[in-house]
Amino acid sequence: MARAHKRPVYAYRRAADQEARRPAYHPIVIVGAGPVGLTAALDCAVHGLPHVLLDAEDTVCEGSKAICFAKRSLEIFDRLGCGERLVNKGIVWNLGRVFFGERQIYAFNLAPEAGYQRPAFINLQQYYLEEYLIERLAELGGTDLRWRNTVTALEPRADGVGLTVDTPDGAYRMLCDYLIVADGARSPIRHLLDLPCRGQVFQDRFLIADVVMQADFPTERWFWFNPPFHAGQSTLLHRQADNVWRIDFQLGRDAVPDEEQRPERVIARIKAMLGEHVRFDLDWVSVYTFQCRRMERFQHAGRIFFVGDAAHQVSPFGARGANGGIQDVDNLVWKLALVMAGKAPAALLESYDAERIPAADENILNSTRSTDFITPKSEASRAFRDATLMLAEHYPFARRLVNSGRLSVPAMLRGSPLNTPDTGTFGSALCPGAPCADAPIQTAAGEDWLLHQLGNRFTGVYFAAAHGQISARVAGIIQALASDAVPVTVRVVGKRLSGKGPDGREIVDVAGLVQRRYGGSPGTFYLIRPDQHVCARWRRLELKAVRCALRRALGQTLRHSEQIA
Repeated sequence: MARAHKRPVYAYRRAADQEARRPAYHPIVIVGAGPVGLTAALDCAVHGLPHVLLDAEDTVCEGSKAICFAKRSLEIFDRLGCGERLVNKGIVWNLGRVFFGERQIYAFNLAPEAGYQRPAFINLQQYYLEEYLIERLAELGGTDLRWRNTVTALEPRADGVGLTVDTPDGAYRMLCDYLIVADGARSPIRHLLDLPCRGQVFQDRFLIADVVMQADFPTERWFWFNPPFHAGQSTLLHRQADNVWRIDFQLGRDAVPDEEQRPERVIARIKAMLGEHVRFDLDWVSVYTFQCRRMERFQHAGRIFFVGDAAHQVSPFGARGANGGIQDVDNLVWKLALVMAGKAPAALLESYDAERIPAADENILNSTRSTDFITPKSEASRAFRDATLMLAEHYPFARRLVNSGRLSVPAMLRGSPLNTPDTGTFGSALCPGAPCADAPIQTAAGEDWLLHQLGNRFTGVYFAAAHGQISARVAGIIQALASDAVPVTVRVVGKRLSGKGPDGREIVDVAGLVQRRYGGSPGTFYLIRPDQHVCARWRRLELKAVRCALRRALGQTLRHSEQIA
């Protein structure tokens, strides 16, 4: 096979810990340098948290693997300082088409509204993502990244976690306050702790074929049910960077993996699909099955946190695996930062399970439904599926029932214990628990995007009168919030710069989209978490109410007088 990408090899280096007579101490240890573990290390670096990242291998993944990265993930990578590079290398797409037999039955647009910096999705091979995250870690500094370091034993303790780590030079021991486990679906650490992962195992087999070719297919997601070139099964086509195309063929549960991966068999399938005249080279081939399951809890012994595939697995249809894991990290690290700084109680960390388990359940539910629709298990379910597809060609209501992989969406943390319920009336969808919506803005420094202004800290967004003017009362509240132990940095939204905003923190709503997306009538105030989720909002800014909501968002126990209905 021709290879479109040459995997880098990262040098094993003997760590100072290996010379120590006693186990070395580190505040945070992360295990697994895949997309989720690398994102965890980046988030720790951005928050200034000392950490060590261990990986049993010495290179990036083989083959494209996870390729679809959603807008929410790109916004998280923007916060970590590497989103632009990923978008520039990746293939941007918003459109998809669904075919039944030889006919297109409908098309869809995942980004029907303009005014967002990032597209609905990019396609980028996982190996590029991993390389770029590793390079971003080097830019930031502060990450002790150790290749060919394999955790072979664990000891949860009241004050942390003990680890035994094997290397080419032998084993050594470490101690850490917190352990982030990102070692993948097979998770050796999960097995070391004898923690089960429960759910549904699917027997159907699928073939991934990455091919290098010059093709005139548009940059869209194409999904076929029962195509003439692969009768009775399904096929998926995606374009990736460097003229690499991902083709997924459903094989059925009786397929023999070794036989199906033979180059001559794969080439025959692709020629049946593309035609004999299309020239291509095989880049990578794999046969896979999958599971939709999760651990009962993601936090263990108070100090061990499972993220990504180590905690939960879904089918690849819908791009919910890596994107869900990236959101796990986005949810966890800011909480660790505040607890470790003594600015929040350890109880804040319990909200990781409270928020991310429902998100994982939603992904598993949608992933299971996708798989059941794509691979019907009985003649009755196949008849229903096919009838739905035929109706979808002509009737919009039926298109909502077609499920070729409901694509990844950001988690809505509606039931979070960190939220403060609304007391006013809001027409906006950005209720407490929702991720913030982006919009084009202008600051004194020039054009920008709203999410860039929210950063990695607690932020307030205050909607001023038309000219951006604020009262002395509001200015005093903004100043008081900025001076608290856990400060809230407030951005004042207006239709033009007044020149009188606090500390130059005014932003101009150049297209009116901030006001529309947030329901921002004058006087409205949003309190935003460091992971850019809404945790409270009001129609009138009051210092006591914001401080109570902030205490709730920090996992602190509110006094009875502070409880907000």
